[in-house]
Formats: sequence, structure tokens, C-alpha cells
Amino acid sequence: MGIEGGLMNKKEFTETDIRTKYITPAIKNAGWDIQNQLREEYYFTDGRIIVRKKLTTRGKPKKVDYLLFYKSNLPIAIIEAKDNKHTIESGIQQAIEYSEGLKESAKHLDIPFVYSSNGDGFLEHDMITGKEKLLKMNEFPSPENLWTRYKKHKNIDQEQEKVIKQDYFYKTGMKIPRYYQRVAINRTIEAISKGKKRIILVMATGTGKTLTAFQIIYRLWKSKAKKKILFLADRNILIDQTMSNDFKEFGDKMIKINRNKISKAHEIYLGLYQSMTGSEDWQKTFKEYSRDFFDLVVIDECHRGSAREDSAWREILEYFNHATHIGLTATPKETNKVSNIDYFGEAIYTYSLKQGIQDGFLAPYKVIRYGLDKDLMGFRPSKGQKDKNDNLIDDREYNVIDYDKNLILEKRTQLVAKTISEHLKKTDRFAKTIVFCVDIDHANRMRMALVNENSDLVKENSKYVMKITGDDKEGKAQLDNFIDPASKYPVVVTTSKLMTTGVDAQTCKLIVLDSNISSITEFKQIIGRGTRVNEKYGKQYFTIMDFRGVTRLFADPDFDGEAIQDENFDTDNANNSEISDKNTNIENEDETNKKIKYFVVDVEVTISNKIIQYVNSKGELITESVIDYSKRSFTNQYPTLESFLNTWNSKKRKQVIIDELLEIGVFFDELKDEVAKDFDEFDLICHLVFDMKPLTKQERINNVKKRNYFAKYGEKAREVLNILLEKYKNQGYKDIEDIKILKLEDFRKIGNPSQIVKLFGGKDKYLEAVEELERELFIVLK
Repeated sequence: MGIEGGLMNKKEFTETDIRTKYITPAIKNAGWDIQNQLREEYYFTDGRIIVRKKLTTRGKPKKVDYLLFYKSNLPIAIIEAKDNKHTIESGIQQAIEYSEGLKESAKHLDIPFVYSSNGDGFLEHDMITGKEKLLKMNEFPSPENLWTRYKKHKNIDQEQEKVIKQDYFYKTGMKIPRYYQRVAINRTIEAISKGKKRIILVMATGTGKTLTAFQIIYRLWKSKAKKKILFLADRNILIDQTMSNDFKEFGDKMIKINRNKISKAHEIYLGLYQSMTGSEDWQKTFKEYSRDFFDLVVIDECHRGSAREDSAWREILEYFNHATHIGLTATPKETNKVSNIDYFGEAIYTYSLKQGIQDGFLAPYKVIRYGLDKDLMGFRPSKGQKDKNDNLIDDREYNVIDYDKNLILEKRTQLVAKTISEHLKKTDRFAKTIVFCVDIDHANRMRMALVNENSDLVKENSKYVMKITGDDKEGKAQLDNFIDPASKYPVVVTTSKLMTTGVDAQTCKLIVLDSNISSITEFKQIIGRGTRVNEKYGKQYFTIMDFRGVTRLFADPDFDGEAIQDENFDTDNANNSEISDKNTNIENEDETNKKIKYFVVDVEVTISNKIIQYVNSKGELITESVIDYSKRSFTNQYPTLESFLNTWNSKKRKQVIIDELLEIGVFFDELKDEVAKDFDEFDLICHLVFDMKPLTKQERINNVKKRNYFAKYGEKAREVLNILLEKYKNQGYKDIEDIKILKLEDFRKIGNPSQIVKLFGGKDKYLEAVEELERELFIVLK
């Protein structure tokens, strides 16, 4: 029984026992404050959201057994516990191999020291030097030991340490920074403490750039490393949202710069660059402040203006060039004429959309791509054909680049609106939806078409469909209601450029692309409108309906990769960019190039093809059916029929296997819709994966009865088993595995639960009978 001298052998201890009896005491004895410096079972991701059709589930979140903090904002070590069957000395290679998994966690969390332990000692891996060593249980390092080693590795002096050790701002109920936000904050603080003057953080839309900026600013300000701070943005809504949300804790220390009323008595300034610059000197509000007034400038969405040397933002940055500059962006811009890297240097930290989806912090997406016949084949007017305004249409071939810009196929607009509306009717008619159009005129016409397709709901509330563009005061006034999760209306909005960025639409579930988008930066910003997760309001994923082939950009290596400076970037001539700075001011979106448009009303447009794509576990967009995905996922778990049957028969509860498959995205309800509803999960697997003949639940029940399996039980016990079979037929095996089923009305004529289990010889014997019943049900006839 593993008893030696009256004590249990350590080899018999579970991993939990090893932690409680050996590892935690060793940490405490080394001088760590168990209450404040240790987090056990520390989960640092939420688990990837897996989508199949309308169903979602979450994969396993990532965790470490122990995370040790030098201070609350400074994690410094990871410990992974193993039971004592795993050795350190004799199994060093295994420990090193296992430590690779630990090192991955350490890289995510930016942790310098990694340990594994089986209760006999510790294996230490130093992430900075790459060296390893074995330690006895009483040799685990103290907090000061690790911090001193870290400071020595990083050459941190006393003044720098004061800034680095400054706490976060925190009050009860406030969100604690996620792991990647903490990494971004700590790397930035450390770099600035060492004198770095230009820094860029690349963080995907929806990952909390502004909250990250707040904690950076707060710690630098509180430690007095920076005393006057300017936060720059290019849209009023971004400034106002920042002041009322993430920055509100600065209170009266904070002010929004006003051209008409200059104040210099505050410490945190927020400025709209359009209102701080202009062609005339009197418009250059920033010059009201001395060049050394600000010692920190933070630039939100820095890809839009400050990447170019001739931009208005750069004029402000050059003026305050002695200050430290931090750029924030989801989409760094790197072309042969525009470069964030040239100004800020390489990103100090990047948290990508792919990583955010993998961690479960960002919503995954599925893509429905439509091919319309006139988009694929083009349209050429007949000789002498006129449009509805009696304009002679130029005789040439028109294609998707022309539609809604030079030539309007009215039935195309109607078809797109109808397709969007049919999707909403099949899913959720009150799912917040953004339709991106070619221009304001197109947004107007699309709004009208959507109103006509949804007149029943528009009749109830005219704000069901709205146009929100830069020229529309009524529409812009409803923007806050659209992005407010608690506000029901507007539901469907059409737009052109106004909503491509800076709109925190937490519950946007549908993004429609009916605009010709070739810019990776613009595409990433648009996709970012849907990436936020809000489970309270049922937002776990979003759908992209693509009518222009825009989602081909997902395949572009630049879509979610590291920013790399264009090798042809010309530093000397970068300020001769052909891109007008006016194009970055989407707040005042208006019509340009107002040449004649042809309106064609009598040309039919149809859908030629439709493709549905999902994001897989590697973050790749794939075209795959529910059946193909399920088969591939399943065979990764169980490569042979024998391996599956062994596992199935060894589990006391079959639901454990089904739950594991759900975690990797095998949704049996969806499979039943595709194959046959009357098949059990077991038969779906055997049939789809291993090409076995499937049996319905009734056929399985009949086979059990034919084998006279019940004969060994008494009459009342057989009656119980018959009722369990009926429950299996109607509800599946999940319910029959739960002993609570005996409380149901069907069993009362036989007795209460305690009386029923006595019929089988007690609770354990009853559960054995249920297991045997399941084995009989799931016999495979090869």
C-alpha cells in the first residue's frame, strides 16, 4: 500500500500533495510572502473560442502551477510541479524537455526564472543566460536574490529601479492588467528608465491599448520620472472616450487642450492634433507651450499620421523632440514612403490578433465570401445604352472596382442588402452590424435597400437601420448608441470611412465588406471593429460577409506579422510622400472626385458561389466543412478505432470524452444536423471517422435486449434498467451516467433512490451495472 514506517511513500503522493507538503513550504522558507507574492494555479489566458456554425466552446486556458511576484506588478519566476514519480537527477533530459513548455509560458509572461520540482529539489532555468542548475529543496532563492540577479543581468541602477518598482494604479473592482498588457507596460517602463526616447507598442485592436497607456503614464508620473504628459489622438471620440474611461482616475490633474483657452496648470494633457495644428501660425496651438514643457508624448493610432515626416503629427513631435515619445498602434505602417520603424525603431512589444484569438481574449471570426456573377464576369453596356438618368454609358467593360464608384448596378445593391438581411433573419436580427461601403452615396443607397428589406422592424423603430458617415449629423449622433452594448438601436449601420477605426463596438457581430479595400492597414482596422469579446451580451465571435474579395488580404504575410521596414524606404525623401495628410482625417469624411456616375436599373445580378471559412487552431483561415474538421480533429486524438474503443470503454463517464472533443471544436449537434439526428455520438464517430456501420439508438437498445443481458438481475432491477434504456433513447447516455436520474418521476413507482440502489446491492454495484449497461450498448460489430 506504499506505507513505510507508518508514513506514506512520497512516490504515492499526488501532484497536489507534493505542492502542499513540499514545494509551497520550500517557497515560504525562502522568504516569499505566500499571501502577496505567490499565485498558485495561475491562469493567464481564457482559452481559445472555437466556432463551428452557430456553436462555440472554449479550449483549455493556459496556466502555470506557481507564479511568483517580486512586487505585484513584477512577476519574476514560474514553478511547475510534478509528482514524485518524475525525478530530477536521473531524469534530467526529461526535465529539460519538459522545461521547453515552461519556457514557452515564461516567454509569454516575460519571466526571467523558470523552475520545475518533484518535491525532491528544483531544476532552475535562467531565461536570461540560458543556464540551468539543480537546487535542493532548501536552496530555493529568496525574492531579493532573484531581484538582485535580475538587476545585475539588466544593468539596472538605483534610479532606474525606483521607476521600475513603481506600482500600478489599482482600486477595488478595477481590472488587473492581463499578462500581455503587463509585459507591454513593464518593457516600456524599463526602457524609458534606461533612457530610451522613442518607443512603439503594437497591440491588436481590442486588446486594451489605452488601458496599457494609462498604466504606463501613471507609473512614470507617480514615480516623477515624467511630470508633464501629452496624449495625442486624431479623433474627438478617442479623446473623449479616453478621458471618461481609462484616464478618469487622473481627475483634475487632466485637461483637454482647447485652442481658445490655453491652460498650463495641469499635468496630463489630451490633445486632438487637428485642433493643435494648421497652415497658419495662429492655428498652431502646440506652440503655446514651450519646447520642453512636455517630457512625455503618447501618440494613439500612430500609424495614421506620425509615420510620415510631412504629417501634422510629426510637426508636433518635432517641436517636442526632447520628450520621450511612445507610439501606440494595432497596424504599424511600413511602405517605401511611410515608416513607423524609421521614427520609433523596432516595436518593443507586439501582441497580434492571432495571439489574442489563440489566448481567447479576442473574438475569432468566420468568413462568408460571395461571388456575384457581374463581379466575376464584369458588365458591358449594349451599344447606345443609357442609364436611368438618360446618360449615355461609356462603352467599356465595368467590374467590381467600378461598381458604386463609376457605375451603380441597383440590383446589385438590392441583392447585397437582401443577402445581409437573410443572414440576420436566420441568426439574430438584432446583431449589431456594420456595412462598409465604397463612399457616402453608396452608404445612402445601401441604407435604403436595407430599410426596404427590414421594413417590419424599421416600422417599429426607424433607427433599426442608419447611415453613420462624416457628413450626417443625425447618424453621427447615434454612434455612441451603436457602440453601447446596452443600447438596442441602431442595429444595422452603413458607413464608408468613419467607422473603420477608433470605434469600440464591443457587441458588433457582423461586418459586411462591400467596399474595394486594398490597404492592409485599413483592412486590419476594419476587422478590429469585430474582435472584442463581450460574453455578457452573447458576443463570442463575429462573422465577416465579403462581397468584394477583400478577405483575400488575410493571406497576406503582412496581415498579422511583425512589422518589417521596407528595404526600399527612402529616409531622405520620405517627406515627399504622395499620400496627402488630409486622407488621415476621416472625421470629416466627404465626397471626392465627383464625376458622373451611371445608374443602371434593369441588369440582373445573382450569387454565383458562396464559400464559408473558419479560423483554425493555428490562426489560419481555412475552408473546411464541419464533417472534415471533426474527422481531422478526432483522428488527431484517436488515430485508430482500437485506441478510441479502449479509451471509450475505460472511462466510467463517457461524457468526459465528449467534453474533451468539444474543447477542440468537435460539435456533435452540428454533426447530427449534417448526418442524422438519431445517431449517438459514439456512432457518429465510428461512422464518420472509421467507416463503421452506424446504428440508431433504438437498434442498440434492441441488440442489448436480444443478448438477454438483463436475465441476471431481479424483476425490479430489470425494470430500472429498462427505464434507463428509454432515457438513453430520448436523451443520450449523459443523463443515465448521473445517479441523480433516479429522482425522476419515472422511477418513483419502483422506489426512492436509496431503495433502488439496494436492488443492485448498493451504490457501487448500481454504478457498475450502469457501466456494464453502457458497454453492452456500445459493442462494435466489425
